[in-house]
Amino acid sequence: MASTNALTFKVTRQNPELIPPAKPTPHELKPLSDIDDQEGLRFQVPIIQFYRRNPTMDGKDPVMVIRDAVARALLLYYPFAGRLREAAGRKLVVECTGKGVLFIEADADVTLQQFGDALQPPFPCLEELLYDVPGSGGVVNCPLLLIQVTRLRCGGFILALRFNHTMSDGAGIVQFMSAIGEFSRGAEMPSVPPVWQRHLLNARDPPHVSCTHHEYHDVRDTKGTLIPLDDMVHRSFFFGAAEISALRRRLPLHLRNCSTFELLTTCLWRCRTIAISPEPNEEVRIIYAVNSRKRFNPSLPAGYYGNALAFPVAISTADKLSKNPLAYALELVRKTKTDVTEEYLKSVADLMMIRGRPHFTVVRTYLVSDVTHVGFEDVDFGWGNAAFGGLAKGGVGAIPGIASFYIHLKNNKGENGIVVPICLAANAMEVFVKELEMMLKRDDDDLRAVQNGSIFIASGL
Repeated sequence: MASTNALTFKVTRQNPELIPPAKPTPHELKPLSDIDDQEGLRFQVPIIQFYRRNPTMDGKDPVMVIRDAVARALLLYYPFAGRLREAAGRKLVVECTGKGVLFIEADADVTLQQFGDALQPPFPCLEELLYDVPGSGGVVNCPLLLIQVTRLRCGGFILALRFNHTMSDGAGIVQFMSAIGEFSRGAEMPSVPPVWQRHLLNARDPPHVSCTHHEYHDVRDTKGTLIPLDDMVHRSFFFGAAEISALRRRLPLHLRNCSTFELLTTCLWRCRTIAISPEPNEEVRIIYAVNSRKRFNPSLPAGYYGNALAFPVAISTADKLSKNPLAYALELVRKTKTDVTEEYLKSVADLMMIRGRPHFTVVRTYLVSDVTHVGFEDVDFGWGNAAFGGLAKGGVGAIPGIASFYIHLKNNKGENGIVVPICLAANAMEVFVKELEMMLKRDDDDLRAVQNGSIFIASGL
């Protein structure tokens, strides 16, 4: 199921304002970690949250409630009110200036119902719901957060937020948003106090790269396979129980206990590779963002809101990926997930220090990040949980077009599933859709072949 975005409406915005912390906060310099400030995280992430009217909140203005809660949350999360500076060795440091975060009050002449039954990216008029204030979108010397609250005609509202990824990963920004939510609902303090402690993910002294990091290898783009930015198509695809079951049937019996993440990642990597049509003997890569908070011993402190992401990679030739059974790619994906350990993260931090904070490899690379369990939809400002909460569009990143995010969604039938926004060139998107439809199609001959361990899914490569 793919989304449409034919709806148009008018958004009336007030002038952007800076919301500082509710009281003065320390003016100090706070370095980011050596995981935070790598090139691949130096970009802005757009989040969007849709909230229905709640009769118990009638008479309360979400703009006023959230604006006040943001100021209170910034007392604890005061680095967000500062500005990033770049120091020697490309090191990023927060100057805690207390200047504040950008905030926009807005009204839209549309109801939540008009967005349709399936709230999923790409969203119509996104640039109106998350206005890019001129001069605000840089990584350094710019506000670290932009928040727009748009009232809807039905009594619901939309909160859109853009954050600088070097400051936080998905878990970290949800922790901050949840603190705003708790203050909005009258709490004196948030249930999870913030923890800075970015030194925990700094390079060792002396730095020592102790693991193999294929994700940061230099790869030449011999065929121009990076996505042309002027021809990008955004579509979302929903995977519910029926779709996941159809994909699982493509596997031999001994692999059917794989996780939904492993299965979906394998399927999308294969379909996308066929769609971008690399040369058969060229290497293609799948990178996935792994939250490594629990991979430390002891775990990183509860409340740590920096980036704790690793980017392990699986590699195959395009020919092998497209022509082998799905089990081939699944086993590559499964093995790579086990690579991420505390030592692995420390080795990445050391690599960043030694090699000047490089971007992960992007040539013939697809990056996926599972945010289904991060909790965007659970952020509650007093109006209840979000009708949709998560990434506002696919393809976001320091280099657009190579990343997809797995977002939890309840569809119009009340079925829980995963929505995946995909961003591809128009002709590649057509091929991707055909390949995916072929994989989701039930074919009894195929199923018998799977059970015999010999499934072959024809591809256009």
